[in-house]
Amino acid sequence: MRMIAHISDLHFGMEDERIAERLLEDLNGIDPSVVVISGDLTQRARKRQFEAAGAFIRKIMAPCLVVPGNHDIPLYDVIRRTLTPLRRYRHYITADLNPVFEDDELIVLGANTARSATFKNGRISAAQIKMLADRLCSAGSHLFKVLVTHHPFLPPLDNPYAALVGRGGLAAEALEPCGLDLLLAGHYHRGYMGDLQSHDITVKRSIIVAQAGTAISKRIRGERNSYDRIIIDPPDICFDRYAWEGRAFVKTATTRYKKVGGAWQPQTQDIVNIPSF
Repeated sequence: MRMIAHISDLHFGMEDERIAERLLEDLNGIDPSVVVISGDLTQRARKRQFEAAGAFIRKIMAPCLVVPGNHDIPLYDVIRRTLTPLRRYRHYITADLNPVFEDDELIVLGANTARSATFKNGRISAAQIKMLADRLCSAGSHLFKVLVTHHPFLPPLDNPYAALVGRGGLAAEALEPCGLDLLLAGHYHRGYMGDLQSHDITVKRSIIVAQAGTAISKRIRGERNSYDRIIIDPPDICFDRYAWEGRAFVKTATTRYKKVGGAWQPQTQDIVNIPSF
């Protein structure tokens, strides 16, 4: 059994310090196998914002797998945006833009989808797809396989035409034969889930998509700050969403899946307290 703590869209520079402190206490109290941070660590890719994000990450006691988001590329500094878009990210966070976490039960791959040529949208390159497929296909079939990006593969339920990660269909086509089970992302500051197969009829494998909301940022979009705890115990997987209620993060929803005949079947969904305004 393994636990992934999934946080996203921290936006240091627009963070709520009290929520950040409590999130850190939560993460260090639950002892996850790995903490996944799916992009937008900063609000405007400024030095002080990266310093604050780096300091926060270094206080997390569990291993961390981090990918950048579009906000981690300078927006107004045209020269830096064009020539060295992720220099500060590499210096203050990690030089590895396509990180890997692996133990004897789990493999998690991260892919940088942030691009300096676009302001919000992102994509996966052909070279990344090949690299990811090579690594995932060579990993043991007994491993639970996860891909982390900032930009999503699945749109929000109430906005089916929302922009998705570029070349996402090609990536899914290349990775599904490798046994990909789970996609984690952020970007929209909305927490939602679904099966990629139900959205894209070309996908032959049942792949769960789990989107995280914004963990500590004041830039909320109709939902409270939240993060997910994902319990992986094949053939079962459980997603617990924890949302900020003013003093602490509390469990607000639990969704369970079981793999039956190669497909992820929803078992139960328990809504404890809907985290909306």
